[in-house]
Amino acid sequence: MISITEKTLQDLQFTTILETISAMCNTDIGKEKALGITPFKDKETLMEALLQASEYVSSFQNNNAIPNHGFDAVGHEIKFLAIENSVLEAGSFRKIASLSETVNILLQYFRKFDDYYPNLNIKAAGIELTKEIVSKIDTIVDKYGEIKDNASPELQNIRREMNTVRGKVNQSFGIALTQYSGLGYLDDIKESFVQNRRVLAVLAMYRRKVKGSILGSSKTGSIAYIEPEATLKYSRELSNLEYEEKEEIMRILKQLSNEIRIHLPLIIQYQDFLGDIDVIAAKAKYAVRINGILPQITDEKRLYFRDAYHPILYLTNKQKNEPTFPQTIELKQDKRIIVISGPNAGGKTISLKTVGLLQLMLQSGMLIPVHERSETFLFDRILTDIGDNQSIENHLSTYSYRLKNMNYFLKKCNKKTLFLIDEFGTGSDPELGGALAEIFLEEFYHREAFGIITTHYSNLKILANELPYAMNANMLFDEKSLEPMYKLVLGQAGSSFTFEVAQKNGIPFGLINRAKKKIEVGKVRFDKTIATLQKERSKLEKTSNTLKEEETRAREESQKMQHINSRIQQKLESYQELYDSNQKLIYMGQKVDEMADKYVNNKDKKAIIGEFLKLIEIESSKRKKATVKEQKAKEVQQKQIIKEVEVKVEEIRKEKKEKKIKAAQVVEKPKPVLKVGDRVRMLDGRSVGSIDKIEKNKAVVNYGLFTSTVSLESLEFVEAKK
Repeated sequence: MISITEKTLQDLQFTTILETISAMCNTDIGKEKALGITPFKDKETLMEALLQASEYVSSFQNNNAIPNHGFDAVGHEIKFLAIENSVLEAGSFRKIASLSETVNILLQYFRKFDDYYPNLNIKAAGIELTKEIVSKIDTIVDKYGEIKDNASPELQNIRREMNTVRGKVNQSFGIALTQYSGLGYLDDIKESFVQNRRVLAVLAMYRRKVKGSILGSSKTGSIAYIEPEATLKYSRELSNLEYEEKEEIMRILKQLSNEIRIHLPLIIQYQDFLGDIDVIAAKAKYAVRINGILPQITDEKRLYFRDAYHPILYLTNKQKNEPTFPQTIELKQDKRIIVISGPNAGGKTISLKTVGLLQLMLQSGMLIPVHERSETFLFDRILTDIGDNQSIENHLSTYSYRLKNMNYFLKKCNKKTLFLIDEFGTGSDPELGGALAEIFLEEFYHREAFGIITTHYSNLKILANELPYAMNANMLFDEKSLEPMYKLVLGQAGSSFTFEVAQKNGIPFGLINRAKKKIEVGKVRFDKTIATLQKERSKLEKTSNTLKEEETRAREESQKMQHINSRIQQKLESYQELYDSNQKLIYMGQKVDEMADKYVNNKDKKAIIGEFLKLIEIESSKRKKATVKEQKAKEVQQKQIIKEVEVKVEEIRKEKKEKKIKAAQVVEKPKPVLKVGDRVRMLDGRSVGSIDKIEKNKAVVNYGLFTSTVSLESLEFVEAKK
């Protein structure tokens, strides 16, 4: 059974959260319900509320937005319907119909999209869907809240007659207006309305000459308002019909009230349902503002809030464009009590309140601003002792009030309790108060309660260090500037930096030394040791962050180098293959060149062909049979390599050609006249052939195995005809 006191709600500023959520509600009933939110008594109902809020948040991001749930409160109508034979006005029925229609739309929507909103649909499933209320009201009342002409046959007949009589009234009045206007008996305004009846504005001097009923006069008495005699009889008839209409409407409304009264429990349920949906929607809107999520709720006794923000502080700082520092806090069975120490203004109390408020919000069905990997279990009690606890009403001092509070803690504290105490042990003699605080802490520890306390007392820091399932913690401070870093570090006590802060604030060094002499040497040394350790931790924290950054950079550089090495290796392998291929081609070329020379010299075709075939057979035996897939891959690779080589060769040829042209320009040698039989070669080639024939500027060159027709300008003289 969850039990959380009003004092805890006040200490943790829970009402501020409720006021913010209430302001986000669309309806007055929703606003009222939001202000009355309290922690849930059982886990099952709590989980339903949390999942409903979470589902509503998801509706903001998907295409299936939940329909509007706004409505006009029908509390007044509910009270009237509860009274036997009471009659509601037509406008009230319109409000009830609108309420019923809104609920029907939501019920149908949640049924349709059960996959998206299963828990909201479970809530909706308990409500009866009926169109009977809307149907009955729509038959009688139109969308403007007026009674329809066909609400009953009697009303229809009465209104038809009324329209006929109104026509006669207007007709008879028009005749009288024309008649008396022509006679000059009327004032410039000619007509007016008195007691909702049309009258002639007759000049006072002619009032006896106009037949009819005087219904009034102007303030000055210069005008008499007269209803013409011809109109009067129709007006009386119209009044009778209006009375009949009123009676018939009253009868219809009474009958409708009795028909709708049957559905009174359902109407109450409808209003309550829409009020709840309004609160769920407001919770979802608030969750979006604070980046709230649903952490894992576990049965294991562990509270782990990672990157937790204090929601009130977060929204306040957001308005001021100031940063809010998240805290990561963990309580578990083997580390169930944390003692936070360190100088004031470092964020100890905020860390304490963050844990308490977030746990309280979660147990009240609200999403909280933590990392998605956070988790917690549900406490039966949350006990707090935070802030100025001086009770003026009961004439108690701060310390007396705190002792009274501690007594309550001792009565209620158990292994399913979360206790939060700020400035534990203060308010009395440091020695005596500290000793009593130590005993209280031991008692809470032995009862296996979970808790966080803040303190300046050294004995409590030592105790936290000695107890196996308790631990110290401190808020980090910059070791040089002594400015707070607003980061909670678990595992080590914090120094109060009393003398360091005093020195920073300009207190003379001599006075600080005198103060140090006034206290026990052991305490100074202990506090100094803690201060030194805290500074070292701060340095280590910075070093650790720097090393992490460098490690990340090194890892990125390593990955880049691996990628580059891989590419270089691939290129080397490609070039090696290309080199081997080229070497083979060069060898083959040399062999063919040798054969060509032999043929030129001895003209023995058979010997040359035999040698050529022998060469081909040797090369064929060296080749391995590859699979089609491998061959294709190799061909693609070779084509790519050849393309790259061709580009490179083309560049080299271009450079060589440019060099030759430059050399030719520098040493202008007379070019020999080529004749038939001269041995020549191409300017950029190696093979030598003899000219068989010259025609115009072209020559037919015989290379032995083949002939080629080339331009004379592209040939280079080698040897004259023998």
